[in-house]
Amino acid sequence: MLSAVIDRFEEDKAVLLVGDEEIKINFPRKLLDKKLKEGDYITLDIKYDAKTTKEAQEEVQNLLKSLKDKNN
Repeated sequence: MLSAVIDRFEEDKAVLLVGDEEIKINFPRKLLDKKLKEGDYITLDIKYDAKTTKEAQEEVQNLLKSLKDKNN
């Protein structure tokens, strides 16, 4: 889990400083709780979603097969 501080807001983006190195990330403001303000700390939990990745890959394969069958 990563810790981040909201450095500032710029239009529709929140500028987050992430981790001990304070890596700057522009994040969509609309995805954050409206009550958050500059200086507030948040946590980010980024995980690999194997199930959804597999489903998306299968969908692409099915679409490609459908297109190939249509052209033959």
